[in-house]
Amino acid sequence: MNKTAEITQAGLTRLIRQKWVGPLIIMLLVAGLMAMTTDRFLQPRNLANVSLQMAIVAIVAIGATFVILSAQIDLSSGSLVALTTVLTAGLVKEMGVPVPLAILLMLVMGAAAGAFNGFFASYGRIPPFIFTLGTLSIFRGFAFLYTGGTPIFSVSPTLNNVFYAQLLGIPAPFIYVLLLYSGAAFYLRYTEGGRQIYAVGGNQDAARLSGINVNWVRTKAFIIAGLAGAIGGVLMTARLDSGSPNYAQGMELMAIAAAVIGGASLFGGQGSVLGTLFGAMTIVIVQNGLNLHGVPAAWQQISLGAIIAAAVGVDMWRRELSGSARRLFGGGSPAGPGAPPPDRDDTRQRVDTSTDRVGAQE
Repeated sequence: MNKTAEITQAGLTRLIRQKWVGPLIIMLLVAGLMAMTTDRFLQPRNLANVSLQMAIVAIVAIGATFVILSAQIDLSSGSLVALTTVLTAGLVKEMGVPVPLAILLMLVMGAAAGAFNGFFASYGRIPPFIFTLGTLSIFRGFAFLYTGGTPIFSVSPTLNNVFYAQLLGIPAPFIYVLLLYSGAAFYLRYTEGGRQIYAVGGNQDAARLSGINVNWVRTKAFIIAGLAGAIGGVLMTARLDSGSPNYAQGMELMAIAAAVIGGASLFGGQGSVLGTLFGAMTIVIVQNGLNLHGVPAAWQQISLGAIIAAAVGVDMWRRELSGSARRLFGGGSPAGPGAPPPDRDDTRQRVDTSTDRVGAQE
């Protein structure tokens, strides 16, 4: 009986230490608060609206997570989404390009935009914050240049179905999120490329000495972010049946906040895409709740800013808070006798097994 209790306790301890548990609890608390303060929150129509709103933010946040894991930042994702919407609308409506080909071209464009960011932030040694702040204006400027500031409406019923279609009663955006997050989680957890992203974010010098091409890994993270932004832009065009240079303003901050709320460290090397998903859901639920309560748009912006500031603050104070909690509850060192093995996402200061062997030979 005691042995069973010990196994159960060890399992619960390991579950609690998972990086995504905290974000999940926060999301559930926020959802519970909204449900208690307004009876409209749990209505099926509103929940469906929340899921549709969450899909685009969550997909863009995948890219933000990869960039943050590699100890970088991308401020241009919202502008890339806007640029994708106008180019998609222009290709389909004005040039008559078939929808599948237009989507493929947008994915190539997104990857190219990410490679542009990554090349100059990595090989060019320009701080990512500064360079992507510049491309934030460049991408949105190209969107205004392409349309002259005028939105493109009524793009295509076929494109509209890309967002609103259903498979066995399941909305297409939910399927997109499920597939993309599953792929991203598998890549980060089980592939050498994913472990290299954690290694580079945790300690670039150690990763470089272990034989990892640090600049390429950093660039690759931006390419993934560009692809995620392009997918988000295509889905936004399909959802709104239009393209506009004014779309997705502030989405880069929402994506970054989703990753940080989800447990990603702005210092790099820590986080998970599952936590990011719960972070994105939290942000969208907060926005939806504020809308249901009739909160003015200005106060919604203030609330989003407060959430971002709090998330960054928690990230900065994460170690101190963890140490205080262990001292308070007498947990001691998490690596002490009988402690469960560390979470694989906790890879700061760590490189993958294959690269360790290379470093040992050196």
